[in-house]
Amino acid sequence: MLSYPSGMNVSNRALGVLADALRGHRKHLGTRWRRLSAGRQALLAIAYLRKGETYAELACGFMIGTSTPLPLPV
Repeated sequence: MLSYPSGMNVSNRALGVLADALRGHRKHLGTRWRRLSAGRQALLAIAYLRKGETYAELACGFMIGTSTPLPLPV
């Protein structure tokens, strides 16, 4: 179970589907590593889309820099 400090409810199924899609996209691109795991990146994307938080708020919540790119749509 992944958590994000906002009290946002996300189904495990939705999170898993998006994380699997991100893993496939990363494999297709041949990406070596990322700051966030596919699961955390999926949670970040959902938090951005559902809550509309700023990049600074998301970066603080996920303990990443604001220059870390958000995931591209799959």
